[in-house]
Amino acid sequence: MNEIPRGTLQEQTFYEQVGGEETFRRLVHRFYQGIAEDPLLRPMYPEDDLGPAEERFTLFLIQYWGGPRTYSDQRGHPRLRMRHAPFAVDSAAHDAWLGHMRVAVDELGLDEAHERQLWDYFVYAAASMVNTAG
Repeated sequence: MNEIPRGTLQEQTFYEQVGGEETFRRLVHRFYQGIAEDPLLRPMYPEDDLGPAEERFTLFLIQYWGGPRTYSDQRGHPRLRMRHAPFAVDSAAHDAWLGHMRVAVDELGLDEAHERQLWDYFVYAAASMVNTAG
């Protein structure tokens, strides 16, 4: 019986397979470059500096995809819908958010399978944040 050596693809998390922390930092940084210039979405980020929001989102995605649990250690359970409830997220915000994320995902240059898995998650996540008709 042949054993698969530790650290091979079969045992790696998605986080590890796509390049770890660096990949998620690049993704989220590019995403927030779009948010910073977006007249619809930028007001949903009340802090003058988007840096803290960028860091929180990065840590959340790192944890979600199998990396360190720093997000939960610092902030507890993600409670995404609760944290977004104060903001009116309608179909226009949904579409704008996905538009910026599409650019960021495309710029990563992931292989097709990883890109599809990541994108499917973002499509699902964006739909679940909609809380206002329109």
